[in-house]
Amino acid sequence: MVPEHSDASDGDTTALALKILVAGGFGVGKTTLVGAVSEIRPLRTEELLSQAGQLIDDTDGVDRKVTTTVAMDFGRITIRSGLSLYLFGTPGQDRFWFLWDELSQGALGAVVLADTRRLEDCFPAVDYFEHRHIPFVVAVNCFSGARTYGAQDVSRALDLDRGTPVVLCDARDRDSGKEVLIRLVEYAGRMHTARLLNSVG
Repeated sequence: MVPEHSDASDGDTTALALKILVAGGFGVGKTTLVGAVSEIRPLRTEELLSQAGQLIDDTDGVDRKVTTTVAMDFGRITIRSGLSLYLFGTPGQDRFWFLWDELSQGALGAVVLADTRRLEDCFPAVDYFEHRHIPFVVAVNCFSGARTYGAQDVSRALDLDRGTPVVLCDARDRDSGKEVLIRLVEYAGRMHTARLLNSVG
């Protein structure tokens, strides 16, 4: 959490900036989500998929994808007056996961994007955040033509810890993405408060 001090003309109020990760498998919509909700021009580190990469990356189901994130995406959104979220989209391929530890430092929580056509691709992200006790929500990106599953079905398929939120979304839609982020902030806030009370008690 990064406090931001506004100008004295604003009444000397302190704004709060929270760090959020957007994770998930290759081609699930992380860059799209960050770009859709960001109120600033998002920073992207995308490169064209190469012939060499085709031997490593599983592109089944995302045949039309021609670029990939090689470091991170970055965007910012103001949820309400005094509360902004800094969004860090993680790279999806296994060979870039060494960046995740750096990106997760100081994060309030994470959004794990899921595609029901390739649900197994988000298992590594789920495991990563569960093992590090970083609160997260699973956001099912509803791709055109994909079979629709209920939140309970997805939760069971991913064997999520009880209470981990699962929401349906359209990563291309700003309002839909914003609702996912609000749900995450609320959930992470409850989790951090519960841990604080447990440590005191």
